[in-house]
Amino acid sequence: MTTPPSTPDKTAEARSTDRLAASLFAEVLIADQLSRNLILRALPKGMQISHFSVLNLLAHVNEERTPAQLAAAFHVTRGAMTNTLARLDWAGHVHIRPDWDDARRKFVSISTAGRAARDQAIAGFMPLIAGVVRDIGAERVRGALPVLRELRLRLEADPPKP
Repeated sequence: MTTPPSTPDKTAEARSTDRLAASLFAEVLIADQLSRNLILRALPKGMQISHFSVLNLLAHVNEERTPAQLAAAFHVTRGAMTNTLARLDWAGHVHIRPDWDDARRKFVSISTAGRAARDQAIAGFMPLIAGVVRDIGAERVRGALPVLRELRLRLEADPPKP
C-alpha cells in the first residue's frame, strides 16, 4: 500500500490552516448535532426544531411573512417551508391567509396557540442551554460569539466554492 503523494505546492502554513479549518468545522458540526438533540428532546411532543424556529421568528418580528420570505430566512427550499407551514397550520400554530392583491401569494402569522407552543418550548429547553453556558462560563461564551457570528455571516454572504 502506497501513501498518496502530498501536494508539493502546499506550504506548512497552508497545511496548518487546512487542519485548523477542518477542526473548526468538525466542532461546529458536532456541536450543532448535539445541541439539536438536546433541544429536540425538550420540545413539546410533536414539535420539530424547524417548527419552533418558524414560530420563534414570527413571534420576534410580530408581523406577517410570506412563505418565500420564511424559506429565505432559514435557507431552505420553498417546498420544505411549505411542508413546515402545513404542519404548523394543522396544529393551529399559524394563520395562513391569501394575499388579497396577488392570489399566488400567501401571508403567514403566528396564532395565539403558536405563541403558547413557542413559549412552552422555550420553557422546556432554556434551563438546559442556560446550564451549558453556566458550565462553560459566561465570559468564555461571550468571547466565542464574535467568531461564531462572523463565521455565520461569512457563510451566509458568500458560501465557499469547492
